[in-house]
Amino acid sequence: MVQKFDFQELDLQGAYIITPFCATDNRGAFIKDYNIDTFKDNGINHDLKEVFYTISKKGVIRAIHFQLIKQQAKLVRCISGHVYDVIVDLRPESPTFGQWRGVHLTGENTKCVLVPERFGHGYLVVEDSIVSYKCAEVFYGEGDSGIMYNDPELAVEWPYDLIGGSDKLIMSDKDKKLMSFSDYRHLRNI
Repeated sequence: MVQKFDFQELDLQGAYIITPFCATDNRGAFIKDYNIDTFKDNGINHDLKEVFYTISKKGVIRAIHFQLIKQQAKLVRCISGHVYDVIVDLRPESPTFGQWRGVHLTGENTKCVLVPERFGHGYLVVEDSIVSYKCAEVFYGEGDSGIMYNDPELAVEWPYDLIGGSDKLIMSDKDKKLMSFSDYRHLRNI
């Protein structure tokens, strides 16, 4: 049996929306969202070093996170529920530096987002969700950082209407204290 994946590169170079292999029958479904050889055959080097999951309630917003050192490429998939997933190009040499893209990830559509190194990543939880991260670098607390979800320069268009309005947001104390995009550019001498 051919185990077909679909790789759609976004206009932010190195970022992909990936539809994993999925086989269904009267018992349910089998989903394979990562295979090192299939990824390499499609020009993607993503060697796994760490896998983790987040369990989040509707209304949670996870701001634009990244590691300042030991950058962490991620393959992100919503296992159950629904999130609006956002990636931001933080590579100063990139023609798309500072641009963002968003995609709806659901347990039903099984799509994944490949977030390259040196990108920021966050999401808004539209329905109670479990999200899987398959990372090409381990978490490095000393380099952990992020940009505010509502930074006016990035101007991410979060679909607040899907959670009943921005007053329904649930956010960590850490995410309330993140830097602005301007602060990030200053920190990186950009």
